[in-house]
Amino acid sequence: MRKSIRLASIAAACAVAGAALYGTGAASAHTSGTKTHEPENIATLVSQIDTYYGGTKNSAGVWSASADSLYAADVAHIESDAKKDIKKAVQKAAKTGEKPAIVLDIDDTSLLSYDFEKATNFTYSSSGWSNYIKTTTRQAVFGMPELVAYAKSKGVEVFFLSGLDASLRSYTTANLDTVGYKTALDTDHVFLKDKVTPPSYLSDCATAAAWTCTTVQYKEGTRKYIESEGYNIIGSFGDQQSDLDGGYADKTYKIPNPTYFVA
Repeated sequence: MRKSIRLASIAAACAVAGAALYGTGAASAHTSGTKTHEPENIATLVSQIDTYYGGTKNSAGVWSASADSLYAADVAHIESDAKKDIKKAVQKAAKTGEKPAIVLDIDDTSLLSYDFEKATNFTYSSSGWSNYIKTTTRQAVFGMPELVAYAKSKGVEVFFLSGLDASLRSYTTANLDTVGYKTALDTDHVFLKDKVTPPSYLSDCATAAAWTCTTVQYKEGTRKYIESEGYNIIGSFGDQQSDLDGGYADKTYKIPNPTYFVA
């Protein structure tokens, strides 16, 4: 399950706690200079995140990240390293006869959801998230369509592996296509979470009666299945560590995402 930073809830809780404290006649906060374990202020964190993404809002209220932001620069460095690794891996595969492949997560690895995070004040609801996916308006993560095109030009097969529910397939593939992912987007190449009829290769943790797979189990099991089809995954890309753990990839690439955490 996706676990977003609940900024609004936390802020509200702090406000309530503060009102209760000062309403009982408690002394004002001391300022002696003693160090405390107080976390970073939420407003400061949000400001830092917005600066990192170079966030701007247009007249329609839609938030976008900037192509000249620190976020875009970080992603570009990762993609540059990945292209070098892909080139080397393809040269090796030509000698060994392997079929090279890369696997990409979708949310905030292939498609950016910064606008959703801003619109919801970094909170999450399954219905709100599903409705947002259905708009098919997410922009591509900077440079990722170009990375996919580069991999394909080298003869690398491209797969997408996401925790999105299978019911959102048509919206997701339409969005991927619209922003420039010119690659196969059928069910053999885009793996989504199907809790109604889970695949047999996940039978250890998923049946029609119950889905108990963790993110790591789901993604590890799917990568294992891809490799069982004769591919060697030379690179796995994700914005969460849980996207990447579990093996079945020669190299992993962590895309920056400071807006939420998925265990």
